[in-house]
Amino acid sequence: MEIKYTQIFINNEWHKAANGKTFPVFNPCTGEEICQVEEGTKADIDKAVEAAKKAFDFKSPWRKYEPAERGNLLRKLADLLRRDVDYLSKLETLNGGKVMTDSVGEVFASAACLDYYAGWVDKIAGETLPSGPGIFTYTRHEPVGICGQIIPWNFPLFMLVMKLGPALTCGNVVILKPAEQTPLTALYCASLIKEVVFNI
Repeated sequence: MEIKYTQIFINNEWHKAANGKTFPVFNPCTGEEICQVEEGTKADIDKAVEAAKKAFDFKSPWRKYEPAERGNLLRKLADLLRRDVDYLSKLETLNGGKVMTDSVGEVFASAACLDYYAGWVDKIAGETLPSGPGIFTYTRHEPVGICGQIIPWNFPLFMLVMKLGPALTCGNVVILKPAEQTPLTALYCASLIKEVVFNI
């Protein structure tokens, strides 16, 4: 099976690790090395944080998106997961050791999860609260900024979208670190994000 992506994805571009190091990724069923993946360092994290700050800047294209536009991007990503279910499920089985039926189910569940959050994107609203004479109280939901997400090894794709979906729905930007045991579906998902033109 061809492994298409092994580099670090920052600001819609693929990068080698700042220190040039890689680490091996193994098939847990056979113990065989699948490939070498770039090993991120503090310098790479700093680069990702700077890119995320720019992406979250008030004047950035991402911040100007209407909620419905963010929802459309999530739906497009879900459609791409379904389009590439064959490759993604084989990759998940190779890298995570799952049986194919579980891997296929995880891809479809991941797409459904993104569709779910896409449906919420324009339904998040504030409230006006009665507070007494002369007092006006309201809540307004706003994005918090940069969300750091650490993904576990056991459901690498599903947990990725479970964390990515709500953060993007609310207008945040995300720095994501996949598990070093199972980074391959996350890296492929980054290529789909690039295809959707999510990362501004």
